[in-house]
Amino acid sequence: MLKVAEIVELNEENLTSSGCYCLRSKPNSIGYTNKNEWLTEHFEKGLRYVKVMENNKPAGFIEYAPIEHSSRVVYGENYIVIHCLWVHITGKGYGSTLIKHCLKDAKAQKKAGVIVVTNPDTSWTPSKDIFLKHNFIKIDDAPYDFELLVHKFNSAPDPYFPTDWEERLTYFNNLTILRTKQCPFVDVATENVIQAANKLDIQADIIDITDREQLMKLSPTPYGIYSVVYKKRLIAFHRLTVHSAMKRLKELI
Repeated sequence: MLKVAEIVELNEENLTSSGCYCLRSKPNSIGYTNKNEWLTEHFEKGLRYVKVMENNKPAGFIEYAPIEHSSRVVYGENYIVIHCLWVHITGKGYGSTLIKHCLKDAKAQKKAGVIVVTNPDTSWTPSKDIFLKHNFIKIDDAPYDFELLVHKFNSAPDPYFPTDWEERLTYFNNLTILRTKQCPFVDVATENVIQAANKLDIQADIIDITDREQLMKLSPTPYGIYSVVYKKRLIAFHRLTVHSAMKRLKELI
C-alpha cells in the first residue's frame, strides 16, 4: 500500500539526515554545502524550508522567509517572501499543498500577506500561474520581465520594487558576479562565467553578498541572489552555459 504524501519541515536537527531538495544528488559539492550552511544560519531568522514527500522520497519543496531576512529585492513591512517553489511530481496538487501551507503559516504569524517574485525567462523563479490560482495578484514589475505578486490578508500597504535599477548597473564596469549562498546552483553558475571570462582574457570580480542591507543596495534585479554585470550591462541573473556566457561577453568587448 502506498504511503500517503506527507509534509516535512527542515530544521537544524534534521537538516543533515533529510537535506535540502536542490542538488541533493551531489551532497559533497560546494553549492550544496553552502546551501546547508546558509539554511542553518537562516532558520533562526524565521526561514522555512518545507518538503512534500511521497513514499519517503522528495516530490517538491517551498522555501520562504520574513521580508526583513529574505533574498528578494522588495520593500514592504510584515510580509512573508517565497524564495522557491518546485515540484517534480506533477498532477497531484503538491504545488498547491505547499502554497496553502505557506499561507496558513503566514496567517498564524499574523503577517500582512505573502509575496513572490516571478519571471517567465527562467526556472530559477517560480511560475506565476499557480499563484494566480491562489488569489495572488500582480502589483509591480521591474526590468527584465520581473513581476511582484502578493496575496494580502488585510489592508496593509502594498510591497513594492525599488526603481533605481539602471543606476545600480552603473556601479559595475568590470565584469562582476554578485551572489549569495541561497541557491546551491550559484556556484556552478559562477564557474561557468569565470571559465568564459578566462577564455576571453577578462578578469572577473566576485561580490559575495552577506546581508540584506548589501543586497538591497547592490542587486541589479529583484531576484537578488545572482547577477552578472559587465560594462554597466546586465549579462545574466540565472545560470548560463560557458558558451552562452562567452557569446554575451563578446557582444560587449
